Amino acid sequence: MVQGTASHVGKSVLVSALCRIFRQDGFRVAPFKAQNMSNNSYVTADGGEIGRAQAVQAEAAGVEARVEMNPVLLKPEADHTSQVVLLGRPMIHPMGSSARARDYFALKTELWESVRTSLDTLRQDYDIVVIEGAGSPAEINLKATEIVNMRVARYANAPVLLCGDIDRGGVFASLVGTLELLEPEERETVKGLLINKFRGDESLLTDGLTWLEERTGIPVIGVVHHYRDIHIPEEDSVALDLPARTGGNAVLDVAVVQIPHISNFDDFDPLARQPGVGLRYVESAEQLGNPDLVILPGSKTTIPDLTWMTRQGLTEAVTRLHRQGTPVVGICGGYQMLGQHIYDPEGIESSQRETAGLGLLPMTTVFQGHKETHRIRGRVETDGGLLAGARGAPVTGYEIHMGITTGEGVEHPFRIEDRADAAVTPATAWDGAMDGDGLVLGTYIHGLFHNGELRRSLLREVARRQGASLPDDSQELSLDNEYDKLAEWVRGSLDMGLIYEMTELPRDYDQLAAGG
Repeated sequence: MVQGTASHVGKSVLVSALCRIFRQDGFRVAPFKAQNMSNNSYVTADGGEIGRAQAVQAEAAGVEARVEMNPVLLKPEADHTSQVVLLGRPMIHPMGSSARARDYFALKTELWESVRTSLDTLRQDYDIVVIEGAGSPAEINLKATEIVNMRVARYANAPVLLCGDIDRGGVFASLVGTLELLEPEERETVKGLLINKFRGDESLLTDGLTWLEERTGIPVIGVVHHYRDIHIPEEDSVALDLPARTGGNAVLDVAVVQIPHISNFDDFDPLARQPGVGLRYVESAEQLGNPDLVILPGSKTTIPDLTWMTRQGLTEAVTRLHRQGTPVVGICGGYQMLGQHIYDPEGIESSQRETAGLGLLPMTTVFQGHKETHRIRGRVETDGGLLAGARGAPVTGYEIHMGITTGEGVEHPFRIEDRADAAVTPATAWDGAMDGDGLVLGTYIHGLFHNGELRRSLLREVARRQGASLPDDSQELSLDNEYDKLAEWVRGSLDMGLIYEMTELPRDYDQLAAGG
């Protein structure tokens, strides 16, 4: 199990690395995180919803993502509540599918049973389960009822690697302080210490590492250096606070509106890597400026986030840019925002029951209790506007939404040919909408820009309208190669022999390292 001294110390990436390392060494391996709080989610083959990080870790392990890998997913909403997703489906309980933090504790007994049985199932099906903790195991106000850190470690009798982020500063105090706040039986589970995101000359750490081992009696199993050229999807929206990213020699300026409850922001990772494209996340009209393309992302709370946009001057700024001919794309919640009206009569996402949309598409969205979660496969059906030249391009992705969006007199740009867990009927075979000029595009398809042919065609059209051209680039990033790079990077930093000793696996690591 990988636990951390705080959130965003690199637990998710380290679990991905260990999953790939164990896979390379010939084991059947699966990731597990008992409880994840994130609006960055993923749809499994059977239509269940789990945290995106566990889907990434499963991909690194070379296995199909399953709901047991993240039995409890909390999706933060407005009004200090979270939607509770249990084993892939919104949980129905006396408080509805959403719960306030204080009420959530009353559900812990039921949730723990699902955590325990999910972990048991994975342990039966795989040789190794690599468990990720959440936040810190030493949060005094949460320890009595937590179901994701030491309670899991002790139930599974799993050796714990405690990770600290040296890039934040105070890593020695963080590691020692965390250990000091643990109960003796909890501290006994910690078998190794790990320092992450180091920059510089590692020899300068030698005295500190020696002191740390002597002070705690726990070995330091490695120092993982900060990397720049390995591209693994981020789990945490903290990553959006980083500086603007560009694919090099940017000729296009793409702005994504960073709404408070942004979801599935990894939809835009391919844009950040695309040569010639500069990607920015903006929170005000001043930051927005005059980009070449505006994107409204997915949202867990569409109406409150649209209200926030209005306060920030962003709704007026986006409509002004549209009038000036700037293309606008909306994904999921962003698609709903592009319409005329949004209604939430049952208060499914928030206490705010309705609002006017941006009015850029003649569509109306009504929130209903049923949540649509599907993997999809389809094609581009139009050949105009932003999708000029893209007709017939394949599209794969997934849908996660509760609203039903309808309208008349619009062109539907995508034809859905297959939903992995549901039949496609004539009424559900079409997705999205475009305006008459083809410069406003809305869709429920997450992962749209991960489709290389479509992405390049759309960006070329945006560039053409600006009198520019993008560098030729048809090479797609191979995540499989990225996982191998990550595994090599982390394997070279850790004492894998000691890790194998901790796991008590019946293998000789020296033989494994030599290919035996």
